[in-house]
Amino acid sequence: MKSDVEELMPRLLPVETCDTGEDFNLNEPPRNPQEYLRQVQLEASLCPDVVVAKIDPKKLRKKQSVNVSLTGCQAAPQGFSPSLKWQRQQVSNFSEIRQSISKHRQHWSAHALDDNVLMPKQDAEEQWKKFCLGEFFYLNSPPIDPGAEDRGLDYVKVGFPPFLSIVSRLNQATISAVLEYLINWFEEREFVPQLGRWLYALLACLEKPLLPEAHSLIRQLARRSSEVRANLESQEDERLSPLNLMICLVASQENLSFDNHIYIYIYIYIYFFLHRYFDQNDLADKED
Repeated sequence: MKSDVEELMPRLLPVETCDTGEDFNLNEPPRNPQEYLRQVQLEASLCPDVVVAKIDPKKLRKKQSVNVSLTGCQAAPQGFSPSLKWQRQQVSNFSEIRQSISKHRQHWSAHALDDNVLMPKQDAEEQWKKFCLGEFFYLNSPPIDPGAEDRGLDYVKVGFPPFLSIVSRLNQATISAVLEYLINWFEEREFVPQLGRWLYALLACLEKPLLPEAHSLIRQLARRSSEVRANLESQEDERLSPLNLMICLVASQENLSFDNHIYIYIYIYIYFFLHRYFDQNDLADKED
């Protein structure tokens, strides 16, 4: 009678049944083909019938298949959505910025970084949040004096701006990873200028066609931006323009003169780009 194993995996070649009583040393190389096949049989007989893998869900969460939500953005309150003319202009600006970054990437990546710029490793999620947002916002303890950020330029405290000499060094895997870290941070917190600058810069460096992971991330960003916008109480809120830009960017790029000490100010562009530049048209705002 055939064994259960043979029922599932029938023999391809006729091989004599291995006598498990034979004295085989699995650590020594086989001396002939028959000995090799017998060693394979013996190794198979030592394997348990059922094996249970020890899985760390935290590790799988970042590697799982992308589940793209079909839900779009929340509708903007009356008077809060941008005009189509404004959206087209932001798309045009963003496109020019992306082309310029692509053209000059090698030039800027060759620039030496200042001694205080210690870029985290790709998988160092918490370090990247501190690097981009600064300790004040990462620890949820913004400075009492808002002007201290500009006067002191303590980037460890207020976050490193996305200088071209920094973002030009990032490969696509790191860009996607940092995008994920910052968008996940945004899911649980409010929008701040440091976040906007980095999101815009990373989107400007993101190459098309988008990978599924990046596709899901930018849609997530647009939906979160629409949620925050829906809760704004005034059209004068300084967060409205950057949030509108985020949504717009997914579907859509002013030629800027790039200097190593000029920020890529993205928070004005993000909401718009996510819709118009990256072709997520179902998320785009319609003109009031």
